[in-house]
Amino acid sequence: MVLEGNPEVGSPRTSDLRHPGSQGSCVLSSGEDAQPGEEPIKYGELIVLGYNGCLASGDKGRRRSRLALSRRPHANGVKPDVMHHISTPLVSKALSNRGQHSISYTLSRSHSVIVEYTHDSDTDMFQIGRSTENMIDFVVTDTSPGGGAAEGPSAQSTISRYACRILCDRRPPYIARIYAAGFDASSNIFLGERAAKWRTPDGLMDGLTTNGVLVMHPAGGFSEDSAPGVWREISVCGNVYTLRDSRSAQQRGKLVENESNVLQDGSLIDLCGATLLWRTPAGLLRAPTLKQLEAQRQEANAARPQCPVGLSTLAFPSPARGRTAPDKQQPWVYVRCGHVHGYHGWGCRRERGPQERECPLCRLVGPYVPLWLGQEAGLCLDPGPPSHAFAPCGHVCSEKTARYWAQTPLPHGTHAFHAACPFCGAWLTGEHGCVRLIFQGPLD
Repeated sequence: MVLEGNPEVGSPRTSDLRHPGSQGSCVLSSGEDAQPGEEPIKYGELIVLGYNGCLASGDKGRRRSRLALSRRPHANGVKPDVMHHISTPLVSKALSNRGQHSISYTLSRSHSVIVEYTHDSDTDMFQIGRSTENMIDFVVTDTSPGGGAAEGPSAQSTISRYACRILCDRRPPYIARIYAAGFDASSNIFLGERAAKWRTPDGLMDGLTTNGVLVMHPAGGFSEDSAPGVWREISVCGNVYTLRDSRSAQQRGKLVENESNVLQDGSLIDLCGATLLWRTPAGLLRAPTLKQLEAQRQEANAARPQCPVGLSTLAFPSPARGRTAPDKQQPWVYVRCGHVHGYHGWGCRRERGPQERECPLCRLVGPYVPLWLGQEAGLCLDPGPPSHAFAPCGHVCSEKTARYWAQTPLPHGTHAFHAACPFCGAWLTGEHGCVRLIFQGPLD
């Protein structure tokens, strides 16, 4: 092994270089172990967009649509220790210790930089990716637009096996930070010659993963006053950059110095194939509960809405039934006008497309789809009544929730963005992406 000068301090973020512990100061450890029987402290929850509460085949183990991140019994976080300049033939020897976390930056065939990490008793680390290996805490697979999900291995998956990692402080206020790339089975992160990487102004290393990890923090928090923020890219060291020209371009964006990798309530994390929503415990307290959603369903059904033509009584099905074929009482909607009917076979306009129907009340032609209640409460901005539906999928939620997601562009492919239904992932259409529902009450 060839060491050039004294080992330097490496860091997942430039600001971490000034951690008091690396300067010889006395730092009180906040990472005390949890006591038996003690209620675990929740850092937050990750919700995958597009599943409406559960994977199609059911949530199992680490493969699920929603995962709570809680304080571990023992801290497993890591922090940067030293940086080595190494001749490449000796890289495998330098990284052979599985208990030593490290990040390897290959600069050329004869030169690599390795940043070694050491245990951090103040943080817990959680890793996310497509790999089913034990070091991955949350196994995420590609989500297809329109509610389909590739839950098995996909040869064309664009999600990295070790996509990203989140480090959470073990003491209040339990700040969570996100970093691109996760450590593999050998406790290493490798950035090869073709990966975007560079030296920072202070002589350290940083880089980006192949398809990148994008993050968007909403303006005004995740509440009734929320507005979409700006999509950024997070580096391996947790720094924030503007987006590259394309998802896998080797030229990085510009450093955004006034923004950080700290996750906020409502932050979106895109892994190039799946998008995750971060909810804080405080934010989840403001979200509707499953009991509230069920009460809203029962209240809507108790109003006995009727089909204005067939005069049959309509009712939203129980979520326990799952999204199967619509039943006889299922409400249907013309998504261009919002008029709600029962199912009928008239009004087809096949010259406009197989799904196009003419509303018998206002004569507008457009998709005619069954209505399904949104059942993932964490995706809702407020506990408002289910008054709006996304177009063209027909998922129902509150007005503020519908309007927020309809104006939030989600990454798709290497450089495209589309607003999508958060409950099924279908791309939204029409002028507004959602429509206000118009029900007819009972005639008696």
